[in-house]
Amino acid sequence: MRASRSVEQIRDALRALQARDLPSHGGRTLAYVYDSGLAEADAIGLEALSMFAGSNGLDPTAFPSLLAMENHLVGVASSVLRAPDSVVGSATSGGTESVLLAVLAARDGSGRRVGDASMVIPTTAHAAFHKAAHYFGVEVIMIDVDPVTFRADPGAMADAIREDTVLIVGSAPSYAHGVIDPIPEIAAIAADRGLRCHVDACIGGWVLPFLDDVPPWTFAVPGVTSISIDLHKYAYTPKGVSLLLHRDSSLRKGHFFASADWPGYTMLNSTMQSTKSGGPLAAAWAVGQWIGVEGYGALAVRARGAALEIARRAPGIPGVRLLVAPDSTLVTLTTDDSCDVFTIADEMLSRGWYVQPQMAYAGAPASLHLTLSAATAESVDEFVAALAEATQAARAAGPVSVDSGLAAAAVALDPETLSDNDFDGLLALAGLADGDGALDLPERMAPVNALLDVAPPRLREALLLAFLDRLSRPTAH
Repeated sequence: MRASRSVEQIRDALRALQARDLPSHGGRTLAYVYDSGLAEADAIGLEALSMFAGSNGLDPTAFPSLLAMENHLVGVASSVLRAPDSVVGSATSGGTESVLLAVLAARDGSGRRVGDASMVIPTTAHAAFHKAAHYFGVEVIMIDVDPVTFRADPGAMADAIREDTVLIVGSAPSYAHGVIDPIPEIAAIAADRGLRCHVDACIGGWVLPFLDDVPPWTFAVPGVTSISIDLHKYAYTPKGVSLLLHRDSSLRKGHFFASADWPGYTMLNSTMQSTKSGGPLAAAWAVGQWIGVEGYGALAVRARGAALEIARRAPGIPGVRLLVAPDSTLVTLTTDDSCDVFTIADEMLSRGWYVQPQMAYAGAPASLHLTLSAATAESVDEFVAALAEATQAARAAGPVSVDSGLAAAAVALDPETLSDNDFDGLLALAGLADGDGALDLPERMAPVNALLDVAPPRLREALLLAFLDRLSRPTAH
């Protein structure tokens, strides 16, 4: 068979496409990606990813190698998380799937069904819990966090528990602010009420165990029934692979699925996926073997050091404030009235750094989220210098403003009743499209982010969903 394009042509096309993306290595993209800075670890991970890309995790009897690697990874995580001998775990495609399954297991394990269950979460819990609620018909009861520390309020969470509550949640740490919730108090409430307590450690679970003076949050805390921990974050493995661990096998049954009610093979799944490539799992096993537990300890300390150094030095830049002291490797910065985080983000991108803007929420100001990887540690001086330049430029420009009439119009809109034409008008209003709905992305996102920042959350969701819909259209071929 004659190929329609040569291998080299395809490689060139792939390189051209990749050049449009944020860099995944080099430690300058401070969200979405994690870089150990270890070329050998990257190489063995990619080799394993390729070797097992065609393997299928659907049937562990057909591909026992995947089962062996999964059980080994769960065993290592169990040790790191100080789990009892009864612990069990499953590998998933990422933190969101781990959270979805934790919620599903809690709902079904309680004997409740769609529309007949609730969970109590702090407002800082990851959006994946809202996704789980949407998918599985579990009502979310959100509780405000402390306005200074941004940690969950156990007393308020206890007061919010209802007869239909099946789960309460804490983060180690929270994504938006990088602080650890008071897990012992939350878990004690859960145990006292006979409820499950899930700790979302997706972003901190492979860092916190290697750091000193960390508040307790692992299975060593009585009442913690499940923990999610991502390997494609600080285990520095190719995406996507996460682990969901339960204190014992009875707690996991709710997210297992079997179906023999058709003429084909009996479908048997431990996660939401049926067919799933063995590549990410094998890559996680291989990278973990290469780095080892001691190596992860060194990488965690290195990334934590970078976070502490930036947290110490950034507030010395006129206009910049540290929102809260970080507990892990995540730093959250905000500004005074002389400038805004959205303009700083644009200025940082122009200097080769990606920092993630976060909208204002529940009294907390708009902020910049920084995820520090081990690879960033050697570039802290360069980062701080770039941040100082970017902030100086933002101060010179002044805070980005949103026309008061435009803001009032946006706030008055009801996203539930808007038509597609209305959405096209909203996208144009936000500077994301022209009047005909054709996408028209500006080079600088600060004006768009400022408008989104004043929009109520539901309208912001509707606007961005419409934007995603317009992005996801077939190209000519």
